[in-house]
Amino acid sequence: MKFVDEAIISVKGGQGGDGCISFRRERFIPKGGPNGGDGGDGGSCYLIGKANLQTLADLTYHKEYKAEKGEHGKGKNRSGKRGQDLYIPVPLGTDVYDALTNEYLGSILKDKEVLLVAKGGRGGRGNTHFKSPTNQSPRIREKGKEGEERQLKIILRLIADIGIVGLPNAGKSTLLSQLTKAEPKVAPYPFTTLTPNLGVLKSEDLIITVADMPGIVKDAHKGKGLGLLFLRHIERTKILLYLIDITSPEPLKDFKTLQEEIRSYKPEILNKKQLVAFNKIDLRSPQCVPIPNFPFPIFFISALKGDGIEELRKKLMTLIKNGF
Repeated sequence: MKFVDEAIISVKGGQGGDGCISFRRERFIPKGGPNGGDGGDGGSCYLIGKANLQTLADLTYHKEYKAEKGEHGKGKNRSGKRGQDLYIPVPLGTDVYDALTNEYLGSILKDKEVLLVAKGGRGGRGNTHFKSPTNQSPRIREKGKEGEERQLKIILRLIADIGIVGLPNAGKSTLLSQLTKAEPKVAPYPFTTLTPNLGVLKSEDLIITVADMPGIVKDAHKGKGLGLLFLRHIERTKILLYLIDITSPEPLKDFKTLQEEIRSYKPEILNKKQLVAFNKIDLRSPQCVPIPNFPFPIFFISALKGDGIEELRKKLMTLIKNGF
């Protein structure tokens, strides 16, 4: 399925049912009083988290959602049936905004978590409620209220334990496949990764989600290249793993570019736990590149050949298991 991380949809709660005007008509009771029942409330619209979804693609095909109306009230004080609520499935990591005001409405972060986005209209009261000493036979009832209606802007920010970040063609997809046995598309040209790829790293007592993000370029925070796709999806990762091509003319400058773009987009992302892996040591020895002292762990790997992968895998799993 096509990866989509932003959508705009319309939602509307169901209209409440009308109250009923009715009077008792029973044998031997010639002047029965009012017995009109209330209308049922309209159903409400909710978003619900689904762990097996990874895209908003369905919301681009189906853009309008409306919950069921409430039934009208009936005689003999019978209330109308409440309208059925509507649940719209979305991936975990979904943020919801009012499309017109940009007001933040909430997020879906857990499986089966729900968020009310359009409340159903209240059902109208039947004429039973309007009986009084001065009006024993009221011909008054309430109509049901309209359901809440709004346009939603829905943005997906993937939830992953580890986010692999790097310049185009740094080997991120190859590393993901080595770490998790995922099978992302891999080719020797920039922007192989056009959308985030997810893989799972498993042990006997641990399951870790790893995301390979689209490559970043200078000025990505301004929307250049695929940068905005990249930057949006690292916001909820727990650990950042910088992947640097050691065969680059200036590997350290590449690392600084990555950090600067993240800082320009949202500086608090750099408060996350960070690691650096220098890739492609099968093509260039680490001794050929002067590596300064970093304030976080450094690894030298070949994602293609598998060198250093096991050591990196163990470190990542230890960090997650120990809460960093």
